[in-house]
Amino acid sequence: MGLKKINIIGIIFGLIILAAGIIFFLNKEDINLLFFLIGISLLVILLPFIMQLMIRSRNYQETSEMFLEFSRNLAESVATGTPISKSIINMRGKNYGSLTANVQKLSNQIEIGIPVNRALETFANDVNNPVISRAVALINEAERAGGEIDYILESTAKSIAEIEKLKKERKAAIYNLVVQGYIIFFIFIGIMLVMEFKILPLVYGAGSFASLSNLGSIGSGSLTDVTMASNNITPEMLARPLLYLLLTQGLFAGLVIGKLTEGSIKLGIKHSFILMITAFIVSTGAKLFLG
Repeated sequence: MGLKKINIIGIIFGLIILAAGIIFFLNKEDINLLFFLIGISLLVILLPFIMQLMIRSRNYQETSEMFLEFSRNLAESVATGTPISKSIINMRGKNYGSLTANVQKLSNQIEIGIPVNRALETFANDVNNPVISRAVALINEAERAGGEIDYILESTAKSIAEIEKLKKERKAAIYNLVVQGYIIFFIFIGIMLVMEFKILPLVYGAGSFASLSNLGSIGSGSLTDVTMASNNITPEMLARPLLYLLLTQGLFAGLVIGKLTEGSIKLGIKHSFILMITAFIVSTGAKLFLG
């Protein structure tokens, strides 16, 4: 994923926020504010990349749908007796969304004399879509073998339509599971916050009270040990693993959601980002305003 102008702007503003936090709030009293600003800076830096990934995912889906329309039109044209090369050239002026520029390039290459199979291979490489690459390979084999190209094109269009239909059905079938996954994660955040701000201080206070109530029956050496233990263990130290647990849960929950909905762990990165950055900002923000 290359750096674009929006990515560079996000990185610059994120680093400015991070640098300002380190310069002005790098002390023990303002450490919670510093962590909160770190979360905001990470959001500013990473958000453009995640948006770029989401746009690419949407374009990928649109490309598959437009190629289905292209295949159907090509099959209909070839079925009338028009050669495949002439059919592609005739389709140059049609609108195929994000695939329009690639179809125009394909038509121009065929028009200047480049063989159809080579032009289609270039078309598949430019689009970089597995479904389209397989379809182009089938079309090239049929065109090279001199078989019934119209039948192959029709079968290819049906195959692509079936694949897209199965994808949509899978996505619709597990939509409720995705919503439940997000709801469960937000409930999990709430439970962690209750533990951090309600339960852990009570446990820590009860432990300190128990230690003080036993001071009359222990020696000075034991008193020193209790004092050192009390100074070394704080509620903040006990609560720190909760944040790590939230981030770990958000990372893997997002990857699982991506695999279930879109069939790719890579596409789950956007869900992991949403869950992790939400958990970090909510946790650090709660410490800042409630701690």
